[in-house]
Amino acid sequence: YLSVSVIIFHDVSDCLLMVCFLFAPAVHSEDVGSTRLYFVNASLQRVTYSSSVGVSLPCPAGGTPSAILRWYLATGDDIYDVPHIRHVHANGTLQLYPFSPSAYNSYIHDNDYFCTAENQAGKIRSPNIRIKAVFREPYTVRVADQRSMRGNVAVFKCLIPAAVQEYVSVVSWERDTVSIVPGNRFSLTSFGALYISDVQKEDALSTYRCITKHKYSGETRQSNGARLSVMDPNESSPTILDSFQAGEVYAGQSVELPCIAGGYPSPTVRWLKDGRPLPSDARWTRRLTGLTISDLRQEDSGSYACEVTNSFGSKEVSGQLHVIDPLRVTLSPKNLKTGISSTLFFTCTVEGSPEYTITWFSNTEPIVPDQHISIQGQHNDTLQITAAQKFHSGAYQCFASRKGHTAQDFSIILLEDGTPRIVSSFSERVVNPGEPFSLMCAAKGAPPPSITWTLDDEPVVRDSTYKTSQYTLSDGLTVSHVNVSSPLIRDGGVYRCVARNSAGSAEYQARINVRGPPRIRPMRDITAVAGRNTYITCRVIGYPYYSIKWLKDGMQLPDNHRQVVFENGTLRLTDVQKGADEGTYLCSVLIQPQVSINQTVHVTVKVPPLIQPFDIPSTSVGKLMYIACVVSSGDMPIRITWHKDGQLIVPGSASGVAIETKEFMSSLQISKVTLKHNGNYTCIASNAAATVSWERQLIVTVPPRFVVQPNNQDCIYGKAGVLNCSVEGYPPPKVMWKHAKGNPQQYHPVPLTGRIQIMSNGSLLIRHVLEDDRGYYLCQASNGVGSDISKSMILTVKIPAMITSHPNTTMARKGQTKELNCTARGEQPIIIRWERGDTVIDAERNPRYSITINKKGDEVISTLKLNPAERGDSVFFSCHAINSYGEGRGLIQLTVQEPPDPPELEVREVKDRSMNLRWIQRFDGNSIITSYDIEYKNKSDSWDHMYTTRNISPTNNQANIVELHPACVYSIRMYSYNKIGRSLPSKELTISTEEAPPDGPPMEVILQPMTSQSIRVTWRAPKKELQNGVIRGYQIGYRENGPGSNGQYSIVEMKATGDSEVYTLDNLKKFAQYGVVVQAFNRAGTGPSSTEINATTLEDVPSEPPQNVRAISVTSDEAVITWAEPPRLTLHGVLKGYRVVFWSLFPDGEWGEMQNITTTREQVELRGLEKFTNYSVQVLAYTQAGDGVRSNVLYIQTREDLPGPPAGIKAVPSSPSSVVVSWLPPHKPNGVIRKYTIYCSSPGSGQPAPSEYEANPEMLFYRITHLSRGKQYHIWAAAVTTAGRGNISSKVTVEPAGKVPAKILSFGGTVTTPWMKEVRLPCSSVGEPAPTIKWTKDSEDSAIPVTADSQRQILSNGTLVLRSVKAEDSGYYTCTATNTLGFDTIIVNLVVQVPPDQPRLTVSTTSTSSITLAWIPGDNGGSSIRGFVLQYSVDNTEEWRDVFISSSERSFRLDNLRCGTWYKVKLAAKNSVGSGRISEIIEAKTHGREPVFNKDQPLLTHINSTHAGLNLQGWTSGGCPITDMMLDFRPKGTWAWQSLKANSTTQLFLSELREATWYELKMKACNSAGCGNQSSQFATTDYDGSTIPPIKSARGEGDDVKKLFSIGSPVILVTLGVALLFIIRKKRKEKRLKRLRDSSLTIYVSFHVCVCSKNNRSIDTPVKGPPQGPRLHIDIPRVQLLIEDKEGEDKAAVPVTDTEFSQSVNPQNFCTGVSLHHQALIQNSGPLIDMSDIRPGTNPVSRKSIKSAHSSRNRYSSQWTLSRPSQSQSTASARTLTSDWRTMGSHGITATESDSYSASLSQDTDKGRNSMVSTESASSTYEELARAYEHAKLEEHLQHAKFTITECFISDSSSDQMTTGTNDPADSMTSLSTPSEPGICRFTASPPKPQDYDRGKNVAVPIPHRALTLGHSGLGSLGASSGTATLPQRTLTMPSSNAAATASTSSTSSNPTNSNKVGGSRDSLLESSSSALGRLQKQSVGAYSKSYTLV
Repeated sequence: YLSVSVIIFHDVSDCLLMVCFLFAPAVHSEDVGSTRLYFVNASLQRVTYSSSVGVSLPCPAGGTPSAILRWYLATGDDIYDVPHIRHVHANGTLQLYPFSPSAYNSYIHDNDYFCTAENQAGKIRSPNIRIKAVFREPYTVRVADQRSMRGNVAVFKCLIPAAVQEYVSVVSWERDTVSIVPGNRFSLTSFGALYISDVQKEDALSTYRCITKHKYSGETRQSNGARLSVMDPNESSPTILDSFQAGEVYAGQSVELPCIAGGYPSPTVRWLKDGRPLPSDARWTRRLTGLTISDLRQEDSGSYACEVTNSFGSKEVSGQLHVIDPLRVTLSPKNLKTGISSTLFFTCTVEGSPEYTITWFSNTEPIVPDQHISIQGQHNDTLQITAAQKFHSGAYQCFASRKGHTAQDFSIILLEDGTPRIVSSFSERVVNPGEPFSLMCAAKGAPPPSITWTLDDEPVVRDSTYKTSQYTLSDGLTVSHVNVSSPLIRDGGVYRCVARNSAGSAEYQARINVRGPPRIRPMRDITAVAGRNTYITCRVIGYPYYSIKWLKDGMQLPDNHRQVVFENGTLRLTDVQKGADEGTYLCSVLIQPQVSINQTVHVTVKVPPLIQPFDIPSTSVGKLMYIACVVSSGDMPIRITWHKDGQLIVPGSASGVAIETKEFMSSLQISKVTLKHNGNYTCIASNAAATVSWERQLIVTVPPRFVVQPNNQDCIYGKAGVLNCSVEGYPPPKVMWKHAKGNPQQYHPVPLTGRIQIMSNGSLLIRHVLEDDRGYYLCQASNGVGSDISKSMILTVKIPAMITSHPNTTMARKGQTKELNCTARGEQPIIIRWERGDTVIDAERNPRYSITINKKGDEVISTLKLNPAERGDSVFFSCHAINSYGEGRGLIQLTVQEPPDPPELEVREVKDRSMNLRWIQRFDGNSIITSYDIEYKNKSDSWDHMYTTRNISPTNNQANIVELHPACVYSIRMYSYNKIGRSLPSKELTISTEEAPPDGPPMEVILQPMTSQSIRVTWRAPKKELQNGVIRGYQIGYRENGPGSNGQYSIVEMKATGDSEVYTLDNLKKFAQYGVVVQAFNRAGTGPSSTEINATTLEDVPSEPPQNVRAISVTSDEAVITWAEPPRLTLHGVLKGYRVVFWSLFPDGEWGEMQNITTTREQVELRGLEKFTNYSVQVLAYTQAGDGVRSNVLYIQTREDLPGPPAGIKAVPSSPSSVVVSWLPPHKPNGVIRKYTIYCSSPGSGQPAPSEYEANPEMLFYRITHLSRGKQYHIWAAAVTTAGRGNISSKVTVEPAGKVPAKILSFGGTVTTPWMKEVRLPCSSVGEPAPTIKWTKDSEDSAIPVTADSQRQILSNGTLVLRSVKAEDSGYYTCTATNTLGFDTIIVNLVVQVPPDQPRLTVSTTSTSSITLAWIPGDNGGSSIRGFVLQYSVDNTEEWRDVFISSSERSFRLDNLRCGTWYKVKLAAKNSVGSGRISEIIEAKTHGREPVFNKDQPLLTHINSTHAGLNLQGWTSGGCPITDMMLDFRPKGTWAWQSLKANSTTQLFLSELREATWYELKMKACNSAGCGNQSSQFATTDYDGSTIPPIKSARGEGDDVKKLFSIGSPVILVTLGVALLFIIRKKRKEKRLKRLRDSSLTIYVSFHVCVCSKNNRSIDTPVKGPPQGPRLHIDIPRVQLLIEDKEGEDKAAVPVTDTEFSQSVNPQNFCTGVSLHHQALIQNSGPLIDMSDIRPGTNPVSRKSIKSAHSSRNRYSSQWTLSRPSQSQSTASARTLTSDWRTMGSHGITATESDSYSASLSQDTDKGRNSMVSTESASSTYEELARAYEHAKLEEHLQHAKFTITECFISDSSSDQMTTGTNDPADSMTSLSTPSEPGICRFTASPPKPQDYDRGKNVAVPIPHRALTLGHSGLGSLGASSGTATLPQRTLTMPSSNAAATASTSSTSSNPTNSNKVGGSRDSLLESSSSALGRLQKQSVGAYSKSYTLV
């Protein structure tokens, strides 16, 4: 709405603050006519300005035409002009001039004002505007020193005094006199604080200052310099450094809620709103400074809490935020024009924050409810005006206020005279009887009038004859109708319409003549009032008639000028007279010649009273008064009364009045006149005719006299004064004041302005007394009675003491004399007091001060002398002038200047030939530093032989001293200068320069490209004489020299190994030319580089696809593909050509075979495509290195063509004269089938053409009727597309028959569908009688009938509906239709597609920044694989990143990885059904390791008394660049460490060390692979360079106690920790055991006796039946079979293979041990297994659907077969085979639920692959085994040892309730039960044949991705309870070479034994097989070398 500009002139006394409004017209108004009012800026409610500047404020209101603008105080007082203080300009601008503090007047300078605008429309007022002047106050700003831990946040706040805090704001911060730019680690908050994040040690070297600015005076202040103490991190709970409190903010603005905390570890911040985490909103930003909320809304209000937490505690701060929506007011109606007496309603609608108050104003006056006005509503938001009068016109305003904020709106009301007027009417007319007529009368008025009707002065009553209506239009027009539908003669006459409202009435009349015999209605007698007009109407009805005549006393009227007869027969009598006009009047109507009708009416005349005029003469007090009122005419009786001032006079002593009344006369008598008898007296006479009155005024005169006489008076300048003068008299005397300045004879009238006014009692009010007001005043009064009276007085103006002259600022030099002057004036005597700051200066007690007083005229001059001026005098001095009438103050800012303090100098860095110095200038002497000088010399020389660096810029705080000599000791000092002089020298520093870097480059640099991204660099070391020390390493710089490169070298470093070096540059751009240079470096630095040599990397595949790929379908089998060449920079080689890859997309979602075409052109034609088929097309470019990136998939569809023949056709008889034909759609429709044509012909019928029938494409059958019974017909069909009719189908022969055997119209075949969908298998049949339908599903040996259940339904038409199909629903379904005459069958092969199996993922290669992966896809689930999703994350995180890979890829390289970092990777395939199972998570590590310090390198390069140089190049990077270098050091024997972070990687100096002190040093270097540590001790030298001896250990009395305490404390703490951990673990185990005992299912394990068999078979002995040997039966609930390697440091757990199953088994001895681990006891186990889906070919089992807390993913595993190796493997170490249960207790393991599994013997691996079992486990389960056996290709080993499930049972509380199967592997599948409840299946392991040891020797085994820890615990009494008492031990240990096999009875203990780390490599597992086998054979002990663990 408004733009506001504030122009401030600083330090110019005669300039003002200008508040300018850019006018925006008509903001709050609408036109009412051409007059309107408006606000320019109704939101202006506060103006603050400087007393030294002033302000000019335009009126916020205005009007058109020009309105009168006035200013008022909020109290309603007018604004008056005060010369040089306040003035209102003619244009309405309020101007407040600059003023001195002594002229301050709160009535003027700190008050609420408002402005009004008034014109003809009304008068409006602005909201109150607070205008406040601000003085120039002395103040200082301060910053306190802060403390912070390294790495924390430091908070500096600018402390501003509360008195000026509202006006002073922080504009900037300085660090060592340099302005801080926000960014990096420095942040400036919106409230002026400085935050330093990640505090470092160097932050303590600087000083910090804040700069503030006064908003109104423009003055700036600089605070003191504050320091930051940086401490080493110390474990502590959080402490709040800065926080927020409750506050109110307007909506739409932004708010910053600070929350900063310190502590170690660094606390985390969590924000809450109303106790809940912050909602997700882009307006909420979490920053270092806290929480920032932008664009505030009311819903953001609430309680905000900031929680800061670390591992040692937490803190919370909270506050309430109130978001205030600004008030917005709308007053409706906006503007209104209406009539007097209307009822008006105004509604004030307020939007914004609640809790507001509403006030109403009318023409700027507060509205007070009265009989017309009422204020209603809950918030007084409705104003009602009833019976509005003219004075109610004007402007009405509604103000809404809340906490100082006000909003308003106004409306203009215009009230007009609303007397009705007839605007439309009817005219006379003649109608026939029965002819309807309608009369209309329209009137307008305000308020809208109502209309009534009369006929011949009789009201028209609405009845069957008269129909009346009335309505009011939107413009206020009232319309009324009278309708007469069937008029009679009596309905004729004079019709009158009368419009009435509260303002008056109007009428109109006209005659309506109805034809018929005329007659006259009876007329009523009339009473007339003499002197008025009277109308007499002759009420004639009927028409026609000739004339109407009036007669009186036989004489035809008119007979005089007062009588008029109108044409309609109305007689008017004007100025009726009683004698002449009273009598009988005759109305004669001539209806025929000589025929008349007559009617008479009598008129009676009443005469009203007539009062003779009289006057009342003036009189004086005490006289008699007689007033007579005589009625000269009028009908008797006459009543006479008297009124005074409108009130009835009651005669009596109280009133002093007597009244005497006679018949026609009344007299009023006053015996003694007093002033109270003044007034208007009225005589009122009334009779039956009228009431009349006569009024006159009685004036009782009193000459003026003084009630209070003026007296001489004193007034104070600037204050209000009243000159008393009170008079009385009657008429009230008029008081006039006159003024004379010097001569009392020369009076002049006092000009009355807003400043000077005459009060109601005659006193003179001077609101602001000025000096010119002094003099003589005369009070003169007159009222025309007697002579005037007057009295004079003298006004004396007393001037309060005020400072008229003083310097605002002044300078002094330290040590010199300074005088400060103040000039004061005012009434004498004047006392002048001096203050220094807030302290009064007492010159007598402080001899350095002296005060002198001089008088010069009416001025007093005071001088304060300072002798001498000191630094502390740089403060505010004030002089105070005081007299009896007031006090004035002058403020002087004194600045004492002096030479600056010497700078604080420190050495930042020392090099071989230069050093870097830094200094801090603490105090500049209150004068700007102009320059610095640095002096330095050799330590042994005197300062006479010094070197100087002069005139260093004052903006610098550091400098480099160059051209020094390496390894030389220097002394350094420094001076600073300002315009006063030079400082003292700084503290002298002593430093030593370092060694020099090499001066020669490496030699014989050779480049050799290795790959597309690597180049090998070889070189020799620089010449010996140029090395300048031992070469520590090399820097290889390389840059790309191609177009567009920036020319910058990238640098890598390597450690020197000898005279000849080699390095390979990786991660280079492909096929790019690089320039390489090599530099050598030693401990001192890096030498010159070699000459740049260029080489080009090898070619690679393009990284971008061809551009603008387009595809155009040309024909039904041809398409054209075009493209553009990829960007040149992405080719990475010479472009050899392009390859177009394309494949078809079938309607069922499957993909066709992928094809490709190679070309060198940028266009290719694809021919031989399938017709009307969708194709996916991709284009790639290739180079010599191979194929590049494919383009995005482009989709194209070939055009339509003629369809192929229908895929099948059937024709069956349905009656003696009809057949039904059914067919299948064409295999290749080649388009959209529009219809089918069926042809029917009869051989030998003689018809040349067959009959044709058309069928809709949706219908695949058709009934042909009207055929002949017993006649053969040939039938065939063809499909039709838009391209035409296709090939015909094969012909079938059919013969209509009476009785029809059952036939099926539907077709068999293969139906493919995704799982979990609904499938309908149709089986429509015909036959007579109607056939019955039966569905069966083929099993292995039989057909199982399909029965209806919740998943299956057979519809009445024979269709089989399968809902939510699963893998087990796949198979062959047979539909059989049967009736008494025959049957028919069809077979449908249902194929259910499932998600793909998991891929086998492996790592191919790794580098420092990449990992290359390869994989073999698993089974595709019956649907082609669409692509792969690769996920990877850093090993110790769970933040996974996704990479989407094409389905054709089998490898992928992850680039841009962190060096030396472990990564986790997993892969999943995706087909049309969905995403498959994720592969095993594998781990791989990029090359590189953490930094290591070279032991051959010295840690310290140089040590003197205050500095120590550290050799950072002794660190080797480990292949990964070093990113951080941190150092901690402390004097030996102290606690506090000093920390330092190194930015250089070559050399670092420790400065400010103590002389002759031993130090401890710790260094830590970090890269992305980790951190390396190095510690050492060193001693600084003495001041003369001598070394100090080592510290000798001096034992004191308390050393033994301290040592014992230091040793014992950790032991005690560890002991307590172990005990506490033991208790916690015990509690957890007890809870776990309780949960297990409470479960409903039990795992049963039975062990057959471990028998050592001596049966040796030859290799040729065939195997018949199951293996002969011991069996191990294991009941498995949701477990995983893993194999544990018991040997070696790196334990491994891998899925068992046939090699591992059968290795080292002795034919004579076979024993087995099993470890069974329950799922609930393994941390982070996956979801439970789901058997709800089984692939085709498996025996389905079911389980209850259970809910898992984990996300589940369907898994599929093939069945497995275990085989054994041959005897040829030799020597193996002994292995331990344990049989443990992972639980506590002696009653076995219980599980809440168990799963059922089924498996069968795999006849070959491929068939095994197609037999999949669905599970839901996130960890590696049975499929690990399946993939191991599939990978091994063990088709030829099927006759050897088997591992298979042999039986299943439903688990119950006892072990005897089970359904067992056979142990014969041949019958294992048929004997398996199919439980409907969760159950357990048993594995049976049989020993292999000895001759097969060599089988599977080189089988590759996939390795699990991670290690996890498995524990062991005793079995308890589980074995006995399972019926295996013949097993004497629970752990079977196979003896090794040095120990025999013994029964381990100790294993029954429930205490955990040694845990095994599962993990390792494939190689260790395979290599251990042969050695383990050999050792076992030598000792003739048959045992497995691995323990089989069920997890």
